[in-house]
Order: sequence, then structure tokens, then C-alpha cells
Amino acid sequence: MKMKPLIIGDLTAKLPIIQGGMGIGVSLSRLASAVANEGGIGVISGVQIGFRDPNFKQNPIKANLKAIGEEIAKARKLSPNGIIGMNFMSIDPHYNEYVTEAVKHGIDLIISGAGLPLALPKLVKNSKTKIMPIVSSVRACRLVLTSWLKKDNRIPDGIVVEGPKAGGHLGFKMEDLQNGTMQTLDEALTDVVNFVKDFEQKHSVSIPVIAAGGINSHEDIERVSNLGASGVQIGTAFVATEECDASDDFKQTYVNAKPEDARIILSPTGFPARAVNTDFVKKAYDTDGIAVKHCYGCMTGICNPKTTRYCLSDALFTSALGAGGLVFCGERVGEITEITTVHNLIQKLCNEPCKA
Repeated sequence: MKMKPLIIGDLTAKLPIIQGGMGIGVSLSRLASAVANEGGIGVISGVQIGFRDPNFKQNPIKANLKAIGEEIAKARKLSPNGIIGMNFMSIDPHYNEYVTEAVKHGIDLIISGAGLPLALPKLVKNSKTKIMPIVSSVRACRLVLTSWLKKDNRIPDGIVVEGPKAGGHLGFKMEDLQNGTMQTLDEALTDVVNFVKDFEQKHSVSIPVIAAGGINSHEDIERVSNLGASGVQIGTAFVATEECDASDDFKQTYVNAKPEDARIILSPTGFPARAVNTDFVKKAYDTDGIAVKHCYGCMTGICNPKTTRYCLSDALFTSALGAGGLVFCGERVGEITEITTVHNLIQKLCNEPCKA
């Protein structure tokens, strides 16, 4: 199958590949720009992006706002002509501020999940920034499209359908993930594609649908393309690249992981998530947990520092810096056996020489 360009409004990616945003500190300017230079869409994670700032602990919001501008500028310098996006969790209490800051710095695209991003259209008004919600079902897709159209007269520039094999936070019920009773990616994708086709005809618009979660090969891309996907979003495979912004120890955790090491957990956010079953995860979930020493206020009203099993921010900072911690992953992490380059990975995904 020959790869077709991915058209999102007035943006055209030469390859229909979006690198998934991964936090904390896993996909920043280096990885995003490398993917963009290959003709895909590179995505910077906006989750606690300022964690390396020396003043982060005292003022995380200020550090994050500063880092958003800095990482966008770095990515632009490394990939002047590439498409750069950012990913934000819609349940973040400072979501509006962070998205607004990214828009101010001219980000091309905002991709948003971990809850329904119903406020997103207002935050990009009068800008060129494109917006794409992440949904896991046609019900969620219908809700977002109806809300955006009714409240803001805005239609999404694309829709990411994320299946249950994805890494990090998941838009499914814990019991369904544990029992295998949720929809597969292919089932949800088919439902969303059919719904979007009707929506497109009714409103005379074009909305690309992107498949995500468990995409790891050219054959996967071909399969979801045949189901109507215009492109794919891939996260886990890009972690095991030289350009990934995470530490070498973090990447090696992926290389060393066996298929059975991908574990479903209940995150302090209240969402199910998938992570490598490291010593940290075993201590956090198989014992009484890890006491929170400092609260960053990243999930105010959602996470109670007195009762949570651990501090999510601390756990992700630690892992990104290579000192243990929480390592999110996709279900197919066990298939990763080596560290490669973004270029070589994309060639493999294309199954033929690809030119940016």
C-alpha cells in the first residue's frame, strides 16, 4: 500500500503518521521535530512540560507556561517546515491556560483527550491552530461534534479514535479492560467512520479520522486504512528511538519488556492506564502505595494527595529522568527489541523508501 498524504484543513503531512504525545518528558521538541522532518506530524506532550525547570516545584504553572513556548521554538528551529502539534489532557485544571499559551506561540495542531475536550474550540478562536479530539467510541465522538457545533459553530479538523491497546490513559471502563468486553479499535473505528461520513455529507465538510492504539506495523496501517482511517497515531514505537526525549533507561525498559509486562492500572487521575509492570508499579499497586511528599496541584479536585497510591507527577518525572518510576506503554511494548531511529522506524512503517 502506498502511503497517501494526510490533509488536516490547510495542513498537509506527506505521510499519514502522527507521533502520539507522551508525557512527562517523553515526546518533546527533539522527537516531534524528527518525526516532522520525515514528513509525519510530530507532537509535543504538554503534560507537566516544565518539569526540568529549577523553579518547577515552587511554581509549576509558570514553569509549564514558559516551557510550552520554549519547546515549540526548539521544534520550529529543528523542523522549520514540519507540522508540529501539542497534546494536552482535558482534565488538567490548568488546561485552558496551557492550550492558550500553545496557540499564542503558533502551534499547528492541538490533540486532546483524557476526558472530552469540550472547551477546546473557544481556546483556539481566531487562530490558525487545528484541533482534534481523542475519542474511544462513536458515542463520545457524537457528543464532542454536537457540542462543538452547537456552542461554538466549530467542526473538528480531525478525530483520533483510540483503541484499548493504547498506552497511557485509556478512555474505557476498568472492568471492560480487565474482562476484554470493550470495543476493539477496528469496531470503534468503523462506527466513527460511518458516523463521520454522514456528518460530512450533512455539513459539506471533510474530517479525517485517525486510528490509534496498537498500531505497530505497515500491515496495521493498511488494515485501518481499509476501514476508512485517513491516518494513524503511533506512540509506543517512537519511544524506542534515538531521538525520543526520554532517558536511555526509560527506553531500555521498553526493550526489556515482555508481552506480559504491559499492565492495566487505575491512575490517580481516575482513568485506567497501561504501564510496564516495573518494581515501582508493583510497589504502588500490590502494597499500600507510596506516600505523597509534595503535591503539585496537577489534578486538583480529582486526585487526593492524602489517599492516592502515589504522586503521578513525581512518578512520571522520575521515569523520564531514568530513575525508575512509572513507565506508560502500549499493549504491544513486548514486541520492541531494539533502539532504532525515527527515520528507520518510519521506513519500516511505510514498508518502502519514504521521502519527506
